[in-house]
Amino acid sequence: MLITVTRSGGFTGVEKTRELDTDGRADAARWEELAHRALAATADGFHYRITIDDQVLDVQDPFLSEEQRELVRAVLGEGA
Repeated sequence: MLITVTRSGGFTGVEKTRELDTDGRADAARWEELAHRALAATADGFHYRITIDDQVLDVQDPFLSEEQRELVRAVLGEGA
């Protein structure tokens, strides 16, 4: 299993990407189980793409801030 994590943003806007290949690792089962749990945490949630002028934000339930949730509710006219 190949796990890739990318982080971007912050004050300097520097992007950091790292990969972890579980093939052949003694602790592969631990990493793979963690990856499956991480995916399952949002499998049933909604995903939102908020675009404001030229800025794009991808967020998903249940990890919206209160401000993001309020904006989604106001624009979509329904619960978030």
